[in-house]
Amino acid sequence: MLCPTKQKTATELIGFSYPRLHTGKSWYVDFYATDPSTGDMRRKKYKLDGLKKISERKRRAAEIIETVTRRLRGGWNPWVDAQESRGFTLIQDCLNLYLEYVEKKGDRYKTKMRYKSSVNILREFFTSRVVPPKYVYQLDQALIIDFLDWILLDRDATARTRNNYRAWIYGLCEFLKSRKYLLDNPAENIPKLRETAKIRKDLSQKMLADMRKNLTKKDPYFLLACELEYYTFIRPNELSHLRVRDISLENQTIFVSGSFSKNHKDGYVGLNNRICNLMIELQVLEKPEHYYLFGKDFIPREKRANADQYNRRWKKMREELGWSEEYQFYSLKDSGIRDLANDAGIVVARDQARHSDVATTNKYIQVHPNDVHEATKTFEGEL
Repeated sequence: MLCPTKQKTATELIGFSYPRLHTGKSWYVDFYATDPSTGDMRRKKYKLDGLKKISERKRRAAEIIETVTRRLRGGWNPWVDAQESRGFTLIQDCLNLYLEYVEKKGDRYKTKMRYKSSVNILREFFTSRVVPPKYVYQLDQALIIDFLDWILLDRDATARTRNNYRAWIYGLCEFLKSRKYLLDNPAENIPKLRETAKIRKDLSQKMLADMRKNLTKKDPYFLLACELEYYTFIRPNELSHLRVRDISLENQTIFVSGSFSKNHKDGYVGLNNRICNLMIELQVLEKPEHYYLFGKDFIPREKRANADQYNRRWKKMREELGWSEEYQFYSLKDSGIRDLANDAGIVVARDQARHSDVATTNKYIQVHPNDVHEATKTFEGEL
């Protein structure tokens, strides 16, 4: 028999209670705060019996309550060492402090705008997480690596752009370190990418067939995610936000909300028969309409899963198939745009990819200088 889950009180959810004055035989101010070492609420008490006059006790109590309340709201925790307690400052407050610093330190207007844009992108990344980071101490190396991977893969940036964000967040962490919000710079040992190297390659027809064979047998739910990436070009972060209600088998469309799309615009993409058939076979659309289409392990669930599960699962499959690192989950989008453009034309591929112009779509169609098109061998021409 399963034990019922204990419901957390409002105080436990916030992490502290507000200080209160107690009078009587003994006068004191107390409050509760979470002890990070145990996760339990502990009581902190300030005694006032040493003050003889009631007026002095009331004045001192008011001062303690005001000071403690302000510090608790600012992220202070009485059970953490003074050096570490600044790590419990709200990360959004630290970003606001950084923006105030940027505004006043005398950089050129374009430089200020670039820094502000970078902060907005970082905040967008935070909101993409199932559990967004709350305190500045959570800005560790793992989170920064996830951020840079999100820039590179989910936002489809170049290696140079990713490296620029690495340099920027290194500077942000230096700012936080110098003001004792971080003990070390977590971005210090994250390497740059080679900007001249090709980050990813598109997939050959044989590779696509091998992938289908592998996943049909081992992981049909991840196969559905791969099919959506190949046929609809929906970005991994967007895939992670899709709900069952966004799918219309009748119209063979998927609705991509501007609340989570890269261009912040609502849009529809088409579903081909193969995807529709797999959805019916897996019965994913029989789940409640508010379920996320790809929850944990790519199964429809009520709770959303982080977008990085796509790359983790892809890496496992890539190792099984013996592919090199140039073949990434996003290679499916490159390959899908290539094949749709060849079959139906670049304009159709542009609209399906929700690009603003054909030039953007063309960037996804990779050039292979050592390959020879078979059509050139039978082309007769008019000469």
